[in-house]
Amino acid sequence: MGRDTIEQFKARKKIPVTVVLDNVRSLNNIGAIFRTCDAFATEGVALCGVSGTPPSSEIHKTALGAEDSVDWRYFATTAEAIAVLRSEGHVIVCLEQVKGSIALNDFKAEPGLRYALVAGNEVDGVGQEIVDAADSCIEIPQSGTKHSLNVSVSTAVALWEFYKQLSDI
Repeated sequence: MGRDTIEQFKARKKIPVTVVLDNVRSLNNIGAIFRTCDAFATEGVALCGVSGTPPSSEIHKTALGAEDSVDWRYFATTAEAIAVLRSEGHVIVCLEQVKGSIALNDFKAEPGLRYALVAGNEVDGVGQEIVDAADSCIEIPQSGTKHSLNVSVSTAVALWEFYKQLSDI
């Protein structure tokens, strides 16, 4: 099928986005996000707080090996992760419905910038401390009664927008 090996993938140009998981509890969600990060060739994943880390059979079940192809690192707190990512030049963008958030379809990623996309806990979303420290917040416009998506789904939708804007497709 013409798929890259892990070594080829690691050498490939990435979109300048690191996904930050703010206390995501479900190992299946984490695995699905790894798989999405592989699909869109992101720079990596930052796993924070209670978020599980590889190796894990539950993460592997949905990641299907993407936990080996996508670079990742663990931080005890999300605040620590965003401080490190900001020091590395990332713009911090939370994926959260808050006052002043930008609709995803109106968000314009700037070429030449690196982004840290923060996705939150399945129940509580992105922590307020992290929202307050972010450079901006984006939200996915929705019309249903729930006004929320599973964290792995919302991360995939947002990454698709970053991919469209920042890749060479």
